[in-house]
Amino acid sequence: MATAGEFVQAVDDGLRLSKRLYFGNDRYVAPPKPPPPMDKSATAEASSSWLMPSAPMVYAVINDPAIVDNPDVPSYQPYVHGRCDPSALIPLQMNGIELEADCVLDTAFVRVSGSWRVHCVMGSRSCDCRVAVPMGEQGSVLGVEVEVLRKSYRTQLIVTEDVDETVKAARAENGGFVKPHIFTLTIPEVDGGSTLSIKLSWSQKLLHCDGEFSLNIPFTFPEYVTPAGKKIAKREKIRLNLNAGTGTQVLCKTISHPLKETSRNVGKLGFLYESEVYSWSSTDFSFSYTVSSSQIFGGVLLQSPSVLDIDQREMFGLYLFPGNQQSRKVFRKDIVIIVDISGSMRGKPLDDTKIALSAALSKLDPEDSFSIIAFNGETYQFSTSLELATTEAIERAIQWISKNFIAGGATNILPPLNMAINMLSNVHGSIPIIFLVTDGAVEDERHICDAMKNCLTDGRPICPRIYTFGIGEFCNHYFLRMLATIGRGQYGAAYDIDFLEFQMQKLFTRALSPIFANITIDIWDDLDEVEVYPSHIPDLSPESPLIVSGRYRGKFPGTLKAKGVLADLSKLMIDLKIEMARDIPLDRVFAKEQIELLTAQAWFSDNKQLEQKVAKMSIQTAVVSEYTHMVLLETDGGKIAKESVGVKEVTNKNHSLETVDYKCQKMILLRSLGIGFGNFAATVENIPPGREEPKLPEAAEIFVNAASNCCNSMCNRCCCMCCIQSCSRMNNQCAIALTQLCTALACFACVECCANVCCSGSDGR
Repeated sequence: MATAGEFVQAVDDGLRLSKRLYFGNDRYVAPPKPPPPMDKSATAEASSSWLMPSAPMVYAVINDPAIVDNPDVPSYQPYVHGRCDPSALIPLQMNGIELEADCVLDTAFVRVSGSWRVHCVMGSRSCDCRVAVPMGEQGSVLGVEVEVLRKSYRTQLIVTEDVDETVKAARAENGGFVKPHIFTLTIPEVDGGSTLSIKLSWSQKLLHCDGEFSLNIPFTFPEYVTPAGKKIAKREKIRLNLNAGTGTQVLCKTISHPLKETSRNVGKLGFLYESEVYSWSSTDFSFSYTVSSSQIFGGVLLQSPSVLDIDQREMFGLYLFPGNQQSRKVFRKDIVIIVDISGSMRGKPLDDTKIALSAALSKLDPEDSFSIIAFNGETYQFSTSLELATTEAIERAIQWISKNFIAGGATNILPPLNMAINMLSNVHGSIPIIFLVTDGAVEDERHICDAMKNCLTDGRPICPRIYTFGIGEFCNHYFLRMLATIGRGQYGAAYDIDFLEFQMQKLFTRALSPIFANITIDIWDDLDEVEVYPSHIPDLSPESPLIVSGRYRGKFPGTLKAKGVLADLSKLMIDLKIEMARDIPLDRVFAKEQIELLTAQAWFSDNKQLEQKVAKMSIQTAVVSEYTHMVLLETDGGKIAKESVGVKEVTNKNHSLETVDYKCQKMILLRSLGIGFGNFAATVENIPPGREEPKLPEAAEIFVNAASNCCNSMCNRCCCMCCIQSCSRMNNQCAIALTQLCTALACFACVECCANVCCSGSDGR
C-alpha cells in the first residue's frame, strides 16, 4: 500500500496524464484546482495535501500511459512510450452521490452510494480502480460493495486463523490505510468506459464540547470529478436521522447543507436534502445540536438480542450527559504529567507535545497543584513535590520543559509511574490525576498494569486517575487502554502525527475538567449476571458524555440511579430513565468500544477464549479487530471464478453469519487493518513515529531495477546448483555465446530503462 506521500505523487501524475483526454469542442472539463497560497514556512507535504481525498473518491490506476484516452471519442494522440512506475492515479468523474447518516448517542453510521465512470481509459483496455474512503472522528470502515458490468465485489471479515500463509503472502497491497482516517481498496481490471456503482459504510464519533454535539463528514469534492459537459445535471442527496436517546428536546445549531426537517419526535429528528446540481458539494457535511438541559441527566436503553446474535444475553446502554451549564464547578486537581522524551520523540512529536502541555498548564486553576516528569532511560522531575498552579510556577514549568525536553535515550515507563503514585499518595479533597504520554512499547507492560492495579486498590476515597495518550503506531495502544481502564481514566491517541497537538489538547481538557466522580450504578446486585464495558466507570466531564454498555441476564429493575460525588464533595443521585431501544442497533453502536476494551483485556490476560469472542463480535458487527482480516469477495455473474495469484476459494463458513455460497466467489486478501500490539524493536531503535515511510525510488534505483528484471526472472526459475553444474560442463564456445546473450539482454533492459527515466518526465507520462 502506498504511503501518503506516494499517494499524493501518484494523483499529481494522474492529473498530468488526464490532460491527454479530449471531450470535444463543446465539452468542458474543469482543470485541476491549484493549491491555495501558503507561506514560505509551509512544508512540501502540507502544500500538496489538497491532493488527498476530502470526500469518497475513485481513481484509475494507470501503469501504461498509452491506454489513457476518452473511451467515447478517441483522440488518436501520439503513442506514449514508457510506463508509470509507481502507478499514476487519475480521479474518475462522478455521476451521482447519496449520503445517509444515522446518529445514535455519540456514534454516527454513515452510508455513501455513488457511481463513477472510467472516463480516462480507452474502451478496449482495462485498469484497476482504487476506492478511497476518508472518514471522520475515530472512523471505522464497515464495508464496501461494488457493482461493475457482470462482476460484483464486497468486503467481508474472516477470522485471521482461517487465512493460510499462501494467501497471507499474496497481494497484501490491495487495500489498507493511506492515512489513519483514509481507507483504500483496489478493484481489479475494470474496462474503460465502465461505470462503477459503489456503496460505502463506516462509523465515526460525534464531537462534544460545551454541551454541543457535532458531526462532520468528509464531503468536499474537487472540481475535476465533475463529468464533462456544463449542462449535464447531477443528483445529490443527503439524509440525516438523529436519535439522541435522551427523551428531552433537541435543538439544532448549525447545518452545512440546505436540509429540510422531515420528522420530529422527543429526542429524534429527521432531515432530507435532494437536488439537481451542476457542481458537487464543495464543503464537508456538518451538523450540530444541543440537548436542552442544564443539569447532569441520563438514561438506559434496553434491547433483546437478534436470533443471529452470538451472545444471547440482553443488552443495555447507559448514558450520562453533562448538560450545557457553563458555570458548573469542576474538581480541584492534583496532576502529575509524565512525558516520554526518548530518542524516537525527536522533532515534531516532542515539539507538538510541548505546545499541548503548555496549553494544558495554562488551563489549571490557581488552587490546583501539579508536577512534571520527563523520562527516557532515566527520570527527570520538575519538582520533587506538587506545586500550586500559580502564574509564576507555570512560567517556571514552561521554561523547564523548554530546557529539559530533549529527545534521546531509551524508554522505561514504570519508574516515572511509581514516582507519580508516590507524589499523589497524600492528597485529599481533590482528584489525583496521572497523565502519561508515550510513543513506544516496552517489555514489562503487563507487569506495569499489575503494579498499577495493586497501587490503586488501597482503599482511598478517590484513587489516582490514569489518563494515557499514545503517539504513532509503534506504542502498544492496548496496553495504554488497559492502563487507563485500570486507573478509571480515559485513553487517547494520535496515529497521525499531523493531529497530535489537537488530539492531545482534547484529552488534556477532558482530564482537567471532571464534574462528577466515583460513579456507581445500583444495578449489578439485582441481576443474575452482568458484564460491563468499561469495567471501571470513569469520571464525567463537560467535554464528553459518559457511556457504559454491557450484557446481562435476569430482570432489569424498573428504576435505576447513578450515584457519585460532585466537585464540592457532596453526593448526588441521578434518576435514569429506562426505555426499550426499538430503532437503535445497540450491538453496533457499542461494538467498537467493546471490541477494543475486550482486546485490551485479552492481551493483558493472554486469554484465547476472549480473542475468539472478539473475533466473533467483529464479524457480527463488521467492525475490524486484531483477530479478524478483511477480504474482498468477487462474484463473476454466478459462475465459479478462476483461481489466480493471491486468490483462493472460500469454503469455510463456520464464522459467517450469512448463508453465502462462497464456491461461486474468489477471495482477495487485503492488508491487515489492525494497529497491532506495539513494536518493541522500533522503540529500541528509536524510530520516530510517522517517519518510517519509504522514499520514492531515485532514477539510479529505477535503472538498477530495470536492468535486473530480466536476470531476476531467469534466476527465479533456476537454482544455484543447477547453474553451477551447467557451467562446469560448458566449453569455451558456449561460454562466449552465453556472454554475448547476457550482454544483449542487458542492452534491451537499458533501452527500457531509458524509456522509463527519460521519457516519463513529460506531461504525457
